[in-house]
Amino acid sequence: MGVAENLELVRKEIPGHVTLVAVTKTKPVETILEAYRAGHRDFGENRVQELMQKKESLPADIRWHMVGHLQSNKVKLLVPFVHMIHGVDSLKLLKVIEKESAENNRVTDVLLQVHIAREETKFGLSEEELDALLYSEEFGRVTHTRIRGLMGMATFTENREQVRREFRYLKGLFDRLRGSVFAGSDAFNQLSMGMSGDYRLALEEGSTMVRIGSLIFGPRNQ
Repeated sequence: MGVAENLELVRKEIPGHVTLVAVTKTKPVETILEAYRAGHRDFGENRVQELMQKKESLPADIRWHMVGHLQSNKVKLLVPFVHMIHGVDSLKLLKVIEKESAENNRVTDVLLQVHIAREETKFGLSEEELDALLYSEEFGRVTHTRIRGLMGMATFTENREQVRREFRYLKGLFDRLRGSVFAGSDAFNQLSMGMSGDYRLALEEGSTMVRIGSLIFGPRNQ
């Protein structure tokens, strides 16, 4: 099956209120265009350099999501156009996004990344670090960065119950913040969790945004 057929199959499983971010890591422009021609507009990249190259060669109405780990020194490349940055995992990074957004006279939509997996390799804030960031004086001065919600990556494991527990934990955090720090904010409404191997579980646990690559585009190119 081709990209358009794969995309259609995934779309059928996703409720209308959930955003499907098609992750294009290692995929060539022509392959991405197959999804674009099938009507898809939300695409995600893990690496800034790759995103910048693809952006130049692809239609301007694509909504680009930065879904990988972001280094502070690359922020200025993304801020002028990026639709959403998924992986804000420190106050330092948030402050850099804020500074660049102010200089570009725009508001950048971001998600705060929470560490929910058992693996040490995954990035993200702990619950304590998340609270410390949100209740900090610096956060109170943020005006050009809009926190749209939370993002998390579950442990890469065959244990479905563990994955479900991790997603459920993140949903609980999301609900707690929506009722406290972000009470009254319509913008805080996105919970990005679920990838090709676990998105069905993520949807059951309340995800509003899934990041899917290999199910649409096939295995990653080495």
